[in-house]
Amino acid sequence: MSTGRHSLWRSLIVVFVSVALVIAFVITALLVGPGIQRLIVRAVVVSLIIFLSILFLRYFSLLWFSYLGHAERNVLGVRELRELPPVSIIVPAYNEGRVMERALTSLMRLDYPEYEVLVVDDGSTDDTLAIASQWEGQRGPGLFRVITKPNGGKATALNAGIAHSRHPLIMSMDADSYLEPGTLLAGARRFANPAVGAVAGNVKVENRGKLITKLQALEYIEGLNMPRRAQGFVAAVNIVPGPVGLFRREALEEVGGYDTDTFAEDADLTLKLMAAGWRVEYEDQAIAWSEAPESWRDLSQQRYRWTRGILQALRKRKGLFLRPFPDFPLWISTIQLAFEALVWPALNVFAHLFFAIVALLFGAGELILYWMILLTLLDLVAALVTVSMEEESLSLVPMALIYRFVFILFLDVVKTFATVEELFRLEMGWGKLERLEAAT
Repeated sequence: MSTGRHSLWRSLIVVFVSVALVIAFVITALLVGPGIQRLIVRAVVVSLIIFLSILFLRYFSLLWFSYLGHAERNVLGVRELRELPPVSIIVPAYNEGRVMERALTSLMRLDYPEYEVLVVDDGSTDDTLAIASQWEGQRGPGLFRVITKPNGGKATALNAGIAHSRHPLIMSMDADSYLEPGTLLAGARRFANPAVGAVAGNVKVENRGKLITKLQALEYIEGLNMPRRAQGFVAAVNIVPGPVGLFRREALEEVGGYDTDTFAEDADLTLKLMAAGWRVEYEDQAIAWSEAPESWRDLSQQRYRWTRGILQALRKRKGLFLRPFPDFPLWISTIQLAFEALVWPALNVFAHLFFAIVALLFGAGELILYWMILLTLLDLVAALVTVSMEEESLSLVPMALIYRFVFILFLDVVKTFATVEELFRLEMGWGKLERLEAAT
């Protein structure tokens, strides 16, 4: 049996078992007496209070620390470098011919005195190499170079770029992204502190023409950048994103670069850097615009891969969960990463299913409705605060009305399946996103 069919059957088994448990619960609830049913309703109320408490604690702690990080940057500012060091920008690319021109054009327009761009063609079968080769040479302050190698995956392409790079600071950038002119300058300033080993940039969704991409645009602001901003306040960002991340060469060499044994090489490298004692900060003005999936199928494949990759990176460091000291920020960051990837999606899916069944069986629909309204109001507040902090379009805020009970629930179902299949250690592939034709 092929790997794909094997994975499908395992997923179907999980679905059937879950449905069977739900049916068993329904039958049991209908057969028991009124006294037991009242006890079930009370248990539901207690469960609801516990779930809401966890949710409120999660949201308001992230909002508070995110606000502190935002205030720290805007009130105290960022320490200035006496002299801006040259930067090597690595762009790994596999079959990115449709978007390569746009990415390189944005790099040519960077407001920075000296940098080099290394496009690493990872055995592309389209015109990626031909397009990149046309850019070789000096273009303003940037020297453009092209490296080609047999296909080996993104981590090997990044390592090849690091090996061929020349400068003390290194930036990684996905080929399907493009940078704002001030991105490199904003990120490089963070390295005025010699303890900083990496800086996570601010990733935004470029294509916002469909409902699904508008929801992702809000998710990147509220669900991804808000935690990074909060983590940045304690210099323990747990993922430096692929579209825009800056690294100190010394730090990369100390930890041995990227490993090739996970599908989330960015999360894996970030955890390695923190474990080695380096600070990982967040810079909201280091902006990269990235292309988001435009179909639910592509989105599910992307998040499935992300979740399994993060779980693979966490499995490599399972000993960290029992060692809060001496590096408490690393421990907190790792715990949060595990909670968001492993615990919260399963808890969220179970809670929605459980409360829906109780509402149908025991007439608790009014209570569940109040719960849904409360969570929606919470999402609206979080969306308004985070969108305002990023000076983004307020048109994204109404997306919060369906953000949790449609979009996030869908993603959490995908993450739950990914978790189950990672526990079975089923094989998987990259599931590369089909690129759209990009305007240059």
